[in-house]
Amino acid sequence: MTAHLNTAAPQTRGRDWRLFIPKSVTVIAQEGYSWTKLRADALAGLTVAIVAVPLAMAIAIASGVTPAQGLITAVVAGFLISALGGARFQIGGPTGAFIVVVYGVVHQYGYDGLAVATMMAGAILIAAGLMRVGDWIKYIPEPVVTGFTAGIAVIIFTSQLRDLFGLSMTEVPAEFVEKVGAFWAARESVSLIAFALAASVVAIILLLQRYLPRWPSLLIGVASGTALVWVFNLPVETIGSRFGAEAATALPSFQIPEFSFARMQQLLPSAFTIAFLAGVESLLSAMVADGMTGRRHRSNCEIVAQGVANVAAPLFGGISATGAIARTATNIRAGAQTPFAGIFHAAFVLIIMLGLGPLIAHVPLASLAAVLTIVAWNMSEQERFRHLLFGLAGDRVVLLATFLLTVLVDLTIAIEVGVVLAAIIFMHRMSEATAISRGVSLVERDQDDFANPRTGYEARAELPRGVEVFELRGPLFFGAASRLIDALDAAFPPPRAFILRFREVPLADASGVNALQRFLKRCASHNVAAIFCELRPSVHASLDTLHVLDQVRVTESYDQAIAIATHAIDKDQNSEL
Repeated sequence: MTAHLNTAAPQTRGRDWRLFIPKSVTVIAQEGYSWTKLRADALAGLTVAIVAVPLAMAIAIASGVTPAQGLITAVVAGFLISALGGARFQIGGPTGAFIVVVYGVVHQYGYDGLAVATMMAGAILIAAGLMRVGDWIKYIPEPVVTGFTAGIAVIIFTSQLRDLFGLSMTEVPAEFVEKVGAFWAARESVSLIAFALAASVVAIILLLQRYLPRWPSLLIGVASGTALVWVFNLPVETIGSRFGAEAATALPSFQIPEFSFARMQQLLPSAFTIAFLAGVESLLSAMVADGMTGRRHRSNCEIVAQGVANVAAPLFGGISATGAIARTATNIRAGAQTPFAGIFHAAFVLIIMLGLGPLIAHVPLASLAAVLTIVAWNMSEQERFRHLLFGLAGDRVVLLATFLLTVLVDLTIAIEVGVVLAAIIFMHRMSEATAISRGVSLVERDQDDFANPRTGYEARAELPRGVEVFELRGPLFFGAASRLIDALDAAFPPPRAFILRFREVPLADASGVNALQRFLKRCASHNVAAIFCELRPSVHASLDTLHVLDQVRVTESYDQAIAIATHAIDKDQNSEL
């Protein structure tokens, strides 16, 4: 079947309000709920809760709030995101991406300011979801997301230097440069015991993740560090010594923060940053889950659920929350069947919080700093960062600008500048592509097509058995990448050979190329031959620079592609005989 993908016009889904029905409701209505599913969801929820508890505490402490506030966020937001969301396996809670903005707001405005900003962000997300902005958030350019995420990872790591080295400091500045200077000034107070403990916990976690990946490595690492401190009575700072013995068990009461126009105006930039982070990270997490399971999430329903969770969590003393990629992946690997696994996860976190609270007070802060060090490394996306850094010049500029502004200036400014730079570079590429295309006449390029026009049905009949064709039209850039993946996914179950025609594609950037790479991985996993044909010079250069053409056969003409595809199918059939 020959499919035409027009990437020049935006794709709409229509005004179907059924897209806002939570997955938890549709699962029950369409599939029912059995004891088998309940057992699987409960086990998956317990597994994720074991992973979530040390993470929630570590993220809360790094954000400038108490461990209990991180745990209550995992309970309240985790429950609401799973119950109301549009992703079947999404696990919500506090994430590393929020550490920077949450710490900054708490440092400047106190927890009450954070509660106001988070609730404002929740309202923004609800409005964005109802206006179907969820269909457009995923079009944020990949260099912006990668640079932003890598910048946050650097800030998270530097924020843990105090506890990693056991530095004696009364206060840690919020700004990156001032923070590094304060750490250097306190270098004489380094505790070798705290550093050795943190290094031991990092080693335990990494070894377990490598050799025993199904074991709860984070929990075992933190528990091992706690046991070492207790057995040898090591002089290191613990949760109880810094926050008090009831730090992990004190349940905050229901309280509405004080709202005023002046305060809301001050906190609006932070609210937009929180909303952006929650929207983008939740959709990235949902897309990862879709890739692991083959299911489809409802973007706008998910955005609304994130908004509700961020409105509700501060009312109970919680902090900002979103979908957590690592916990969502753990949920899937643990055998979750429905969104109720996320609800069970929230319940188990609450049980652990209330039942093991006295033990949590003995957890050394160096162990939690080790956990966040690993989180920061995983967030850095160093392979993707390196790939973009040595790729196209325009993507490199956007990547570095976003990264440096995130680390040195401000998150909001980094996002704004990154998106604007990406738009300017895109317009520049479009103008260059238009100038090149004028040098090729329509007669020279499409002579056969105009001389012998064929209908779609006639073209389909000419294809050999087992060969499918996609003809791409329009620029293959960050705005088209998601629609390209949707269209390519629709072609599976796969044929024996797949031809992509690029004659109407004037340019391709990193996000569009990433969509092609995902498609090629799927082809390779299904043993499907992939052939690209009729590449324009600019597109050929982009794909070659990013090493995509190393994975496929490339031909100058469509007829050559058909011949190669036919030969590949015949060769496979002969080998089977």
